[in-house]
Amino acid sequence: MSMTPDVRVDLDRFWSTIEASAEIGKGRPGGLSRLTLGDDDRTMRDLFCSWCKDAGLSVEVDEAGNIFARRDGTDNSLPPILIGSHLDTQINGGRFDGIAGVLAGLEVVRRLNDIGHTTRRPIVVVDWTNEEGARFSPPMVASGCFVGAYDIDWVRDLIGDDGARFGDELKRIGYDGSRACKAGEIDAYFELHIEQGPILDAEKRQVGVVTGGYPVRGIRASFKGQTSHTGPTPMDLRRNALAAGARWLTAVDDIGWEFAVHDGKATAARLTAWPNKPGILSDTAEAICDVRHPDPITTRVMAEKMRRAVFESAARCGCEAVIEDEWSWGGDIFDATLVDGVREQAVRMDYNWRDIESQAGHDAYFLATHCPTAMIFAPCKNGITHNNEESCEPEDFVAGLNILLHAVVARADR
Repeated sequence: MSMTPDVRVDLDRFWSTIEASAEIGKGRPGGLSRLTLGDDDRTMRDLFCSWCKDAGLSVEVDEAGNIFARRDGTDNSLPPILIGSHLDTQINGGRFDGIAGVLAGLEVVRRLNDIGHTTRRPIVVVDWTNEEGARFSPPMVASGCFVGAYDIDWVRDLIGDDGARFGDELKRIGYDGSRACKAGEIDAYFELHIEQGPILDAEKRQVGVVTGGYPVRGIRASFKGQTSHTGPTPMDLRRNALAAGARWLTAVDDIGWEFAVHDGKATAARLTAWPNKPGILSDTAEAICDVRHPDPITTRVMAEKMRRAVFESAARCGCEAVIEDEWSWGGDIFDATLVDGVREQAVRMDYNWRDIESQAGHDAYFLATHCPTAMIFAPCKNGITHNNEESCEPEDFVAGLNILLHAVVARADR
């Protein structure tokens, strides 16, 4: 049976899964605090897996806890189509970030079941572990491991802010899978996501066709000083690692303002120190910062300023500095043919669409290094995200869901 152009998703069914998710791991009013590999994450994973099995999908879990729910095609020798995002949230997260993308994939296969359409290629719905990085740093670690950017032993040895080990938490919640965290051949990857920015909402657009991502460079730096008494220690003898880290954060923030006129952004994201107590100077600190700009050359300029500021800030405080980790993502990474296919569906169904760039990081960035990848953005109110006031209405997903459905089927049936 072929899928006719007028087939649309069941919006009420999709929304019921969003509402069910919103009951698990409640945070501040209206929001979620469902950190990865916690008890609430387990509850949500269990529910998602039960929905997938009810839809006739076979479910596997890999060594990083990624969940793969597969719907067979008529020719299972062909590489599959993946649809995915994440079910974990920020510590003060919303109800839609990531979650909508996973549940959109579920709705696609449910709708295909409704009409009795079996695609030529298999379709796999994926929940990627630890996209947010709110408990275990860095973010997007499991999708990165899947495509070979990180070693699985390194991932499993990550230690969270609460002292928990990633691999131990996988075992504790029952999602320490046996499947290798390694991407085989994949035909294409699709990810639907809320925009996490104000453009679509401000322009009253129904959907965004994501053409790429702002180039991003990030650094995690450590600072080494010396503990001493805050009272008698002269200023010229102080080696306050906390102050060194703080100076770097403010220097990076200044870089953002320097390039803000052309939409550059710099983020002073995190600072930890030890012992971080009154009466004593801290002898160790660690900080994370990143810069981004729509122009990749300008991003590199900002990144070099950020890098130099690490050592200038340390020297100012008599400390030593080490760059522990650096990363980059974004740019012109999405597959032109796949993006064209998304755009064609938006035109064919007469939705009010626009091309748009992503300004946030997504699992799709890592998948794009391995296989043809495309993203679809749904509008969210005022672009508010990573906040309990993140807000969408069911109608905000109509265009994105239906475009996803038809774009996936067109790709899977070829």
